[in-house]
Amino acid sequence: MANRAAISVKMEKGNRVSIDETIGTDSAVLSSKLQELFERLFSPSSKKSLRRFSSSETAKLLGVTDSYVRHIATQEDAVTSEKTASGKRTFSLSEVHTIRQILGRTKPTYLPGRRENDHLQVIAVTNFKGGSGKTTTAIHLAQYLALRGYRVLAVDLDPQASMSAMLGFQPEFDVDENQTLYGAIRYDEHRRSVTEIVRKTYFSGLDLIPGNLELHEFEHDTPRALASRDGDDTDMFFMRVSSALTEVQGNYDVVVIDCPPTLGFLTLSALCAATAVLITVHPQMLDVASMNQFLSMTSDLLNVVREAGGNLDYDWMRYLVTRYEPNDGPQAQIVAFLRSIFGERVLTSMMVKSTAVSDAGLSKQTIYEAGRETMNRQTYDRAVEAMDSVNAEVEALVRDAWSRA
Repeated sequence: MANRAAISVKMEKGNRVSIDETIGTDSAVLSSKLQELFERLFSPSSKKSLRRFSSSETAKLLGVTDSYVRHIATQEDAVTSEKTASGKRTFSLSEVHTIRQILGRTKPTYLPGRRENDHLQVIAVTNFKGGSGKTTTAIHLAQYLALRGYRVLAVDLDPQASMSAMLGFQPEFDVDENQTLYGAIRYDEHRRSVTEIVRKTYFSGLDLIPGNLELHEFEHDTPRALASRDGDDTDMFFMRVSSALTEVQGNYDVVVIDCPPTLGFLTLSALCAATAVLITVHPQMLDVASMNQFLSMTSDLLNVVREAGGNLDYDWMRYLVTRYEPNDGPQAQIVAFLRSIFGERVLTSMMVKSTAVSDAGLSKQTIYEAGRETMNRQTYDRAVEAMDSVNAEVEALVRDAWSRA
């Protein structure tokens, strides 16, 4: 069987067809059905939008009282809002940011972004084990920071492009050729400025560089480029993501990169562009063993990159426990095991496994987008509290890197 030129599979009718044809047919059918599903959820004439926030939610985001939010809304002409049928004020995220700017006039601490001499924070979220919660972590972190007034750029480097889909861009239909980061890091004459690739999202303060399967091309092109280079090391593969981000660094406070679930050239280039690394780990023994291989391989490869001139000095590196089930004894033992080895490099907070996050994902929403009224309120509150706790800890690391109290 192993020596056959083509592998075949047996179909239900007894006919035998080559597996490449079967996969091709399945891909075409699945793509068509996904498009139908997507159009039912979000009609072609509409775009994904973010819900409005109540005055109490707005107050919590800004760190002020509910009454003060209502006072500003009535006193400041620049602040717009809408009222519900019951007369309660609601605010878009853009309107929340407007209030934040007003508050910042007298107290700059309400404006959390970069100041003079603060360097761009580039956070690479990575792990090459599928199911570790990498993309979920990256999306919620990016949205959390945007909700709190940071200017955020999300970079989808995963060819599966789940981050792009969650942020309103279906990779098969909305992202054309040369519209991913590959377009800004490729080696030929078709290379373009990253400013032409960045897209605004429905989430005020959060922009996106989308991804799709085109990103695989970088893995194929790089070996050829390495073999044919003429000795010029100024634009090696590991510098290309960093060089692309330099073009837009003045526009953002934080960049969150969702790395591919493989240790290839894209991941290495992202790690060289990063100022911080967040490694997700699911507390199961097989996942921890897989992470051990990831760490070993990464260390060896990055050592080669460093010797070739790559910059690998990070502000911080942390491990984040994801999909944690508090009542699972073996998981608690593994978490304790990790803390005994890595100490403070394991975040204190953990991303708890939650049906609320899963339920929100069914409609391509995050827990920050879903309304509290759409699900069991206790489940929702626990999920938001756990997610906020994780992201607040990361935010503290960002602020510490800026020497911010």
